Amino acid sequence: MEHVSVLLNEAIEMLDVKKNGIYVDCTLGRGGHSSEILKRCPEGHLYCFDMDRQAIEESRPRLEKIGTNFTCVHAPFEKLGSVLDAYHIKQVDGILMDLGVSSPQFDDGKRGFSYREDARLDMRMDQEAPLTAYEVVNTYPLEALTEVFSTYGEEPFSYKIAKQIVMEREKAPIETTFQLVEVIKRALPNAVLRKKGHPAKRVFQAIRIEVNHELAQLKTVLIEGLKRLAPRGRMVVITFHSLEDRIVKNAFRSVAVAKKVDKRIPQIGVEKLEYRLLNRKPVTASVEELTINPRSHSAKLRGIERNEDE
Repeated sequence: MEHVSVLLNEAIEMLDVKKNGIYVDCTLGRGGHSSEILKRCPEGHLYCFDMDRQAIEESRPRLEKIGTNFTCVHAPFEKLGSVLDAYHIKQVDGILMDLGVSSPQFDDGKRGFSYREDARLDMRMDQEAPLTAYEVVNTYPLEALTEVFSTYGEEPFSYKIAKQIVMEREKAPIETTFQLVEVIKRALPNAVLRKKGHPAKRVFQAIRIEVNHELAQLKTVLIEGLKRLAPRGRMVVITFHSLEDRIVKNAFRSVAVAKKVDKRIPQIGVEKLEYRLLNRKPVTASVEELTINPRSHSAKLRGIERNEDE
C-alpha cells in the first residue's frame, strides 16, 4: 500500500517554512512531510529523525531528487538535543512530528504491528532495539501487563486479559500476533466481542507504546524541542490517539496559556508568555482526506510558535 501522509497540507502550512530556515522532521517515515519541507527551504537545512533504518533507506532517494541540504539521523527523536548539539545547531525554525506507526510499518505483516496479519510478536520501530512485543507478552508479570494495557491502551478489561495471557503462556509461549488475538478474545465477554471494532486494538496499541517507549519519548522531545525553537520558530505535531494528544495539548498550554489568577488579588505586572498557540482546537482531516485515507480519521494537528524576543 502506498504511504499517504496525513494532514500533509495543513501541517506544512502551519509550519510556515522559510527558504533559509533550519528544520527538523522528528518522524521521517517515507518522507512525505520531509519532501514538502525540503522543497520550501532550498537555502536552509532539514534534519530527519527515524528509529527505522529501512524508512531512512527508502526515503533518502526521494529527498535527493529535491536537494542535498538534508541529514538523516537514525535515532529516536528523544535524542533531538544531543544530535543538534553534535551538528552545532543551537536553534531551529521549525519542528514537525507525525506520531505513531507509519503505514508501511503497519502494512508489513512481518513487523508484527497489525492484529490482522499473522507474524511473530515484534512491534519494534527500531529493529535493532532489544525489547520486543514477545518479551512484553511472555515475561512481564501480571501486574505490569495490567498496568501497560490500562495506561497505554485504556483497556477496561486489562486485568482479565493480562490474567488470561499469564495462564496461556504457562502452557507454551505466545509467539505470534494471531495467537495473542485469540488469547485476548478468550478473556473478553461475548457482548464486547459483538461490538464494532477489533477486540485486540487497545492491547496491541498498548504493547506497541511500551515496546517503543513512545509516550516517554514524546514528553522528552516536547520539552527539548520547545527550548530549541528560534524566535518565530514553530512546532507542529500530529497525534493519533487521546494519550498523545493530551500530552501535546498540556505541554503547549503550559507555556502558551497564562495561569489563572484570582482577580480579587492585586497583580504585580503581567505574565509574559514565551510562546503562543497557533490553534486552540486541533485541526482534523477534511472529508476529502478521510475518503482517500481512512487512517486519518483519528489524526489531530496542533501547533505552537515561539514569540519574538523583546
